[in-house]
Amino acid sequence: MDSMKFRTEIDIKPWSEPIDYSHNIVCLGSCFATNIAEELSRRKFRVVASPTGILFNPASIAQSMRQMVAMQIPRAEELMEVEGRYVHYNFHSALGRDTREDTITTIGTALQRGKEALESADMVIVTLGTAWVYRLADGGAVVANCHKQPQRLFRRELLTVEKCVAQLEEIVALAPRRVLFTVSPVRHVGEGLEDNSLSKAILRVAVDIVCRRNAVRVAYFPSYEILIDDLRDYRFYAEDLAHPSRQAVEYIVEKFCDAALSPKTKTTMAKVEGIVRAVNHRPNNPRSEAYRTFCKAQLRAIAEIECVDLSEEKRAMEQMLQINL
Repeated sequence: MDSMKFRTEIDIKPWSEPIDYSHNIVCLGSCFATNIAEELSRRKFRVVASPTGILFNPASIAQSMRQMVAMQIPRAEELMEVEGRYVHYNFHSALGRDTREDTITTIGTALQRGKEALESADMVIVTLGTAWVYRLADGGAVVANCHKQPQRLFRRELLTVEKCVAQLEEIVALAPRRVLFTVSPVRHVGEGLEDNSLSKAILRVAVDIVCRRNAVRVAYFPSYEILIDDLRDYRFYAEDLAHPSRQAVEYIVEKFCDAALSPKTKTTMAKVEGIVRAVNHRPNNPRSEAYRTFCKAQLRAIAEIECVDLSEEKRAMEQMLQINL
């Protein structure tokens, strides 16, 4: 008798050009891009995440990349004051400051960081959240962040497949090397479930077109499908029933690592994760000889690993040895 199946796992083929610890990765896009970056960073990959903040739609992501590449720092008079802080429609509220000058400086630093990250990026991972955009009602420009301003100041618009394709093609042109697109599994329930489904479908079709046109250096990773079709259960969502749970994010990143990493890099990653866990372990008696031996063992393990920045873990173990003297 054939064994019963209770879920439909997605078979993701190993990449012909895997990434390793020597590669620089940039993650751009929705909050799920930050989730991916955090998980990869925890595994000590070289990752820069969303220099100008979270971005949900392809038009805003392309615009942010243009600004980073060209270092288009906004003028002070383009800022607006919201609840005592100066912000800009093209940038996340986290970059807002108490004065116009400080905000411009902060935005300039973020753009510079993004420019440097893009120039050295071996892979740009772009996570697309929605095809819905908000335009300024008076000027028509797409905004990256509404900053909780009155709805009457904007008009809502659903990008067509053709417009999404044009923005994605620009993203590919601005990236120096490989690009990996993924559609965020976060459900934009505020848009309404029907509008959310329509939005995700448009993004998926647009990404497929761009991947086929640029097959040599552009690929798609099925984050959305893994959560919707593989995990397929509300227990893999956070309490808001919109965002994936921590367990779901870790599962998706594991699937990514299975496909994207070479066997050698996977072996290194397992060692790195072991060291990170060991360093975060809190001993019952940090002054014991047993713990001193443990710290020395971790320092030897760190010394054996190349191309991975474990300086923080090395410093922590050395400090514990000093306490143990």
